[in-house]
Amino acid sequence: MAVVIDSRAGLPRPRHPEKQSRPDTPVLRKPPWLRVRAPGSSGYAATRDIVRAHGLVTVCEEAACPNVGECWSKSHATMMIMGDICTRACAFCNVATGRPGPLDPSEPERVAQAVFKMGLKHVVITSVDRDDLADGGAEHFAATVAAIRAAAPQTTIEILTPDFLRKPGADERVIASGPDVFNHNLETVPRLYLSIRPGARYYHSLRLLERVKTQDPVQFTKSGLMVGLGEAKEEVMQVMDDMRSAGVDFLTIGQYLQPTRKHAAVARFVTPEEFAAYEEIARAKGFLMVSASPLTRSSHHAGEDFERLQAARRDREAAG
Repeated sequence: MAVVIDSRAGLPRPRHPEKQSRPDTPVLRKPPWLRVRAPGSSGYAATRDIVRAHGLVTVCEEAACPNVGECWSKSHATMMIMGDICTRACAFCNVATGRPGPLDPSEPERVAQAVFKMGLKHVVITSVDRDDLADGGAEHFAATVAAIRAAAPQTTIEILTPDFLRKPGADERVIASGPDVFNHNLETVPRLYLSIRPGARYYHSLRLLERVKTQDPVQFTKSGLMVGLGEAKEEVMQVMDDMRSAGVDFLTIGQYLQPTRKHAAVARFVTPEEFAAYEEIARAKGFLMVSASPLTRSSHHAGEDFERLQAARRDREAAG
């Protein structure tokens, strides 16, 4: 099991002041293929009890992930470091926005000890955006990776990072820490950045992924897209081409789901058949791995997918 350790556990968490000021948007009724069972299995309860007993926070809950029931029933969750308050207010995200507290210097070691005690084979570490920090939290990411390597050397590490916008040298520091998978999500097509991801810059994010391959070609790179926000198929295909030009190995595509009426509205629900077509196109463009379905999320089945990613690289290298 993977969990998120939060030094602020137990304190009241402010909700999104920026998002609360947005006008309400309609919430579309979900189609049958997006309906999931309510959490309630014994495995889910066991995971929930461990999270509560340790005063932890999971991105599964903070981001209102639809897969929480499935993942927690299998003792899988995703770590989130550097607190649970983000300095940005993206229109799609349910994580709280506000002024974060200082970093907890003991967090990397506590995360590493949790990974060791739970015997994790693969761990995913993500974070909120920390634009308030001089390095965007890069050194904290690197320290967490190093601590896990020392405490649990057999565990493979996947990081899902912010963009470190306007933080010179920050991404290089994180790359040099040597995670097995470097994930940074582009989230949507360039045309929609101003309304959906206003604090980010599309080409900056793309160059971040490209620098991973330049600095460490052995690291797997991964990125994800949400669809159903009003993008055109041709725009999604162009993003695929941009990712391949940047050397991205693994592409995830999932349906955007509106967390609340204060978030960006769903323009439409993309059908499973359309997702299957996107996956076929992406594989033809040369991605080592593609996961495209209505419920696909960046960390969903991450451990199993990492094994498939390794096998795909071996097969491609064997084929010459």
